[in-house]
Amino acid sequence: MFSLPLRDGACLRPLEIRHAAEFAAHMDRAREHIRPWVGAAFVADGLDGARGTLRRYAERQAADGARLFGIWLDGTLVGGVLFAAFDAASGTCEVGCWLEPAAEGRGLVTESCGILLDWAFDDRGMHRAEWHCRADNERSAAVAKRLGMTLEGVLRECWPVGGTRHDKQIWSVLAPEWRARHRGLAVT
Repeated sequence: MFSLPLRDGACLRPLEIRHAAEFAAHMDRAREHIRPWVGAAFVADGLDGARGTLRRYAERQAADGARLFGIWLDGTLVGGVLFAAFDAASGTCEVGCWLEPAAEGRGLVTESCGILLDWAFDDRGMHRAEWHCRADNERSAAVAKRLGMTLEGVLRECWPVGGTRHDKQIWSVLAPEWRARHRGLAVT
């Protein structure tokens, strides 16, 4: 089975349909914490909702598109990272994350996203990776900065949540920038 060790007793591995019950339990712990920051379709309710979310990502991965990876801490699913978009033909992808509060502050997201970016640039030949986040999501923007991404701009009032529209930041890193900064260096 594919599993990569991370720090603090955590590991990164594919999040698949067979994990639906575990994903549903995780969403019960994380739902209200992540709801303002991720797309509404991602925040699953119940076992059927969890299966639906995981099935959509499995279908997208089968078409060489988006991919979903879970972060397990001491055997419990606590969050994950993903390719929200993955377009091999254009050489562009979007990386993202979510995490329940109990796992924050350990560097797990930055380390996991670094693994995804290494794979995208080195194994798949991607040229550009993006990071999208609400402009008021300081924790998410901090991950983009730690990954060496550049803030390219802000899309005004394009992120609707609960009847309010929020600005979205677009960050990116190009393959040559990533390689120059990270070749042989650990992502911290």
